[in-house]
Amino acid sequence: MMTVARISGPRCRSTRLSSRAGQGRGPGHYDCRRVTASRGTQNGKEAQPPAAPTMQSIKCVVVGDGAVGKTCLLICYTTNAFPKEYIPTVFDNYSAQSAVDGRTVNLNLWDTAGQEEYDRLRTLSYPQTNVFVICFSIASPPSYENVRHKWHPEVCHHCPDVPILLVGTKKDLRAQPDTLRRLKEQGQAPITPQQGQALAKQIHAVRYLECSALQQDGVKEVFAEAVRAVLNPTPVKRGRSCVLL
Repeated sequence: MMTVARISGPRCRSTRLSSRAGQGRGPGHYDCRRVTASRGTQNGKEAQPPAAPTMQSIKCVVVGDGAVGKTCLLICYTTNAFPKEYIPTVFDNYSAQSAVDGRTVNLNLWDTAGQEEYDRLRTLSYPQTNVFVICFSIASPPSYENVRHKWHPEVCHHCPDVPILLVGTKKDLRAQPDTLRRLKEQGQAPITPQQGQALAKQIHAVRYLECSALQQDGVKEVFAEAVRAVLNPTPVKRGRSCVLL
């Protein structure tokens, strides 16, 4: 069960992010954390029952190379429809009430731009993040490599204690003839599930998942697991793999 509201303005307004977002525990280190359900205040009168607890909010930020399918993944999840055209994202924000394992949470979904020219703007969306979803395209080996060389170091540098999900997008292209032909001409091949699992283990992601927004396959599972990563946290062990490359 899920209700959705898009809470951002037009993409052209995305540069209005507050410059105070970078304040934290040091240069480039933001206040990223797991949250716990907050409780409503009691009236104080013995004759009245305590106030109902407020709904827990979870901030989920989706990152990865440009054109790997981050926006399609979010639109498919929130509208059950696949967008017909590609519109590069600068910054976008969605809100959805999602029920996972009998608990309903307010899931705030943050879409980000993967292009290099937005590197400084993108990190302004990281404060208060509860879970990251790092995406790569199964049909794009360079986007897979950039998880190791760019995306994991970036989120680990700014938010070292926040859980990460690793997601391989465009699962439908793994066996698509045109994709196989194009990659073969470049001496490449689609990323295998085993490669995805190996990378997830290397970056200490809580899970590795694959999905296809086009076929609406595995989309809901991605965000259900993102919620579980916050509601049922496991220790985050990053070690030396967090060093910026």
